[in-house]
Amino acid sequence: MTDLAPRELRVLVAVADAGGFSAAAVALGMTQSAVSHSVRGSERRLGAVLFDRGRSGASPTPAGEATLGYARRVLRLLEVMGSEVRATASAAGAGRGPGAGVLAGPLRIAAFRSAALHLLPRALGRLTERHPGIVPEVRIVREVGRGTAGEVLDGRADLGIATLGTTSPVPPELVGGVLVEEGYALVHPAGHPAPRSLPLIDWTENCTSYTREWWAGQEWLPPATVQAEDDGAVLSMVSTGFGMAVMPELSLVGAPPSVEITDLGPERPTRSVGYVTTPELASSLAVRALIRELRAIAG
Repeated sequence: MTDLAPRELRVLVAVADAGGFSAAAVALGMTQSAVSHSVRGSERRLGAVLFDRGRSGASPTPAGEATLGYARRVLRLLEVMGSEVRATASAAGAGRGPGAGVLAGPLRIAAFRSAALHLLPRALGRLTERHPGIVPEVRIVREVGRGTAGEVLDGRADLGIATLGTTSPVPPELVGGVLVEEGYALVHPAGHPAPRSLPLIDWTENCTSYTREWWAGQEWLPPATVQAEDDGAVLSMVSTGFGMAVMPELSLVGAPPSVEITDLGPERPTRSVGYVTTPELASSLAVRALIRELRAIAG
């Protein structure tokens, strides 16, 4: 059985975050030799080298990356335990039922740009109105590669707003659910006499492979000749008459009057936007409260 104490987990996370043993020692108020001794002890008990040491500092090995994800999640659960025990105690002292105490502390959320702009604000507004002690911390993460789910797995976020579906399912280590099914639409400069003649603008984060297959079957859609950094840049380019784009509805909320949005019909592609979290945090009071608000505004 691996038995690492919370202080040892904090040392591992500090070394990774600081990029070296010396900087971690300063951050923790420890000596460098104490940090090195702690890391060596953890490596010995885990049976794996967790950091590559070099002149430029220390970087996690693949085993170290996996360990750090668990370490951050365990440390976060300890924080949540303290917060929820205090909330339960305050509820009992006031003669209220379980879960009716004052929730307080940070709630870490990872979201891709359009969700952070157009889905989260109302949910967070409702959440903090009901629970003023909760302090949301939102990080914008590009929904490519491991995306927001990766932030949750790595212990950097309590909940992620993610694109879900057959080509991007909920990772087996996490739990989640769909909040919104959004369709794609053609967006082009308003009043343009032949918008389909314009160059097609795209961005990496845009589509799942399912949507790409739909694109490939549309003879009227040319290959994308312009690549932008994100959906905001795409919409800006379209609004200035530079090209056309196929974009999900969430990205088109608040689109300027200089663009026109055309429905692609019943065969249009769609994407599912939902949430992911760990099984342990899914039952925590703050995460459950946020999921309720997200479902309320999405429904």
